[in-house]
Amino acid sequence: MKIRLLLAVSLVLAAGCDKPAEPAAPPRPTLTMVVGDSSALDSMVLVGEVRPRYEASQSFRIGGKIIERKVDVGAQVKKGQLIARLDAADVNLNAAAAMADVRSAEASHALAVAELERQRQLFSRKFISASALDIREAELKTSAARLAQVRAQANVSGNQTRYANLYADRDGVITMIRAEPGQVVEVGEAVVQIANLKETEVLVAVPESRMIEVKPGTPVTIKMWANPNKAYAGRVREIAPAADSATRAFNVRVSVTDADDLVKLGMTAGVKFKQQQAQQSQQLLIPLAALTERNGKKLVWVIDAENNAQPREVTAGEFSEQGVMVTEGLQAGEKIAIAGVHTLVKGQHVKPVVGATP
Repeated sequence: MKIRLLLAVSLVLAAGCDKPAEPAAPPRPTLTMVVGDSSALDSMVLVGEVRPRYEASQSFRIGGKIIERKVDVGAQVKKGQLIARLDAADVNLNAAAAMADVRSAEASHALAVAELERQRQLFSRKFISASALDIREAELKTSAARLAQVRAQANVSGNQTRYANLYADRDGVITMIRAEPGQVVEVGEAVVQIANLKETEVLVAVPESRMIEVKPGTPVTIKMWANPNKAYAGRVREIAPAADSATRAFNVRVSVTDADDLVKLGMTAGVKFKQQQAQQSQQLLIPLAALTERNGKKLVWVIDAENNAQPREVTAGEFSEQGVMVTEGLQAGEKIAIAGVHTLVKGQHVKPVVGATP
């Protein structure tokens, strides 16, 4: 009986020894990136709106009722082209009255000149006193001043007859209509808005944390959302001296140096700012998810040539919405893990997967 039991145990042990070993676990896929080889991390892309560099409202220099408008929104206009007209009946009457005053003053002045000449002849014959002659000379000066005054007033009235017509003061396109025929407008009230299409630019809001990357004259690349396959060259033209009180961002105007007919006012555009080369050579920008901390030390997981994960202590610099600057501990061209770094184990064999950087 004991012999049979021993044989049964031996058979069980022999069967257990013949069981095949479990296969090794496959390498774990890990999202990685090459340090210093990411265009998304060494540049800043902001969204803005295409606007004209020069845009002005056109208005009448006198008040009145609009009787005709010659243009519509989107119309191309040339400098000096008629845009709208006012009812000029009243200003024409004022001009006629001013001219009547001029003729009256001219007659009075001619009479004063003739009267002074007669008084001078009488004075030469000793028929009148010097004081009487002085009075006539003063009257002549008064009439001359009066004539100059009414002539100036007549010129003003004449100008106002021309101000009843509104002309474009520049070449451009009508972007807005603010008054219609039949409407009574005041002096200086905007009637139309004209934008100059010869110079277009993109207005973007730059966060204050990235203003160090933006300088006047900085070259940029611009792409329209309507046609993302075509890139335009641009240059920073103007930087607001103060941040917007609501957004805490700085308004920056970027000139489109090679704009064509496909660039329309009001379009949405992406503006790409390149970082300075000096910054790239001294520091390396990595995603925030690639940085971890252990025992008070900041670490990143470097993937070596055998695709094994190795922790490495680094020195972290400035943090931003784009990532974190690493000042020491990494070299450009090294491969690091950028996701799931808290679950990695030293020496763990991984399968690198190139990931899109934030």
